[in-house]
Amino acid sequence: MDNFLRILGRLLGLAGVLITLMSMGARLLGHYFVAGFQIGTLFQAGLGAMMAGCLCLLLVLTAKSSDTA
Repeated sequence: MDNFLRILGRLLGLAGVLITLMSMGARLLGHYFVAGFQIGTLFQAGLGAMMAGCLCLLLVLTAKSSDTA
């Protein structure tokens, strides 16, 4: 389970960073929509994916610390 959460957290974090960077780049180029979605929506989706990835990695860290105590 820890290995699955670790991989999921890393994948979600990477996807979040890529979506956020894409939305920032598109906005800097003057676009308001990408693939039918507003730039703000994509930015929030990227941030949400990064936060979900952080939560998965946090679960792995807290599970390891509670096992040793």
